[in-house]
Amino acid sequence: MSFSAGRCLRGMSGALDRGELSFLGRRLPSAFVMRVVVVAPGDRRAYDEDEWRGSIVVVERGEITLEPRAGSSHRFAPGDVLWLDGLALLALRNPGREPAVLVAVARRG
Repeated sequence: MSFSAGRCLRGMSGALDRGELSFLGRRLPSAFVMRVVVVAPGDRRAYDEDEWRGSIVVVERGEITLEPRAGSSHRFAPGDVLWLDGLALLALRNPGREPAVLVAVARRG
C-alpha cells in the first residue's frame, strides 16, 4: 500500500490551514473505521482501554479532561489529537457547557 499525502488530505485543507485536524464529514478509506463519542456537559465517561485501542482521537467540539489514576489532569480543546491507548486513566470528563465530541479513527479489523 502506498502513501500519498495529497490523496489522504484531500478535502481537509481548510481545517489544516487553521491548524486543526477534523474527521467529521470526511469519507475515510475503506481500511479505516470512524467512531463518534459524545460526552454531555458535566458528564464523566469511564475509561476503557479496549474502546480506544489503536485509535487516533480528535477533539472535534467542546472540551475534554483526562483524569489519570495518579497525577494531574489534562484538558484538551477542539483540534487537539490524542492517543488514549494504554494510558493509566480513570475517566474522560467534559468540564464545559457544550457537548464534547470526540472522533476515533482506527484500522478496520
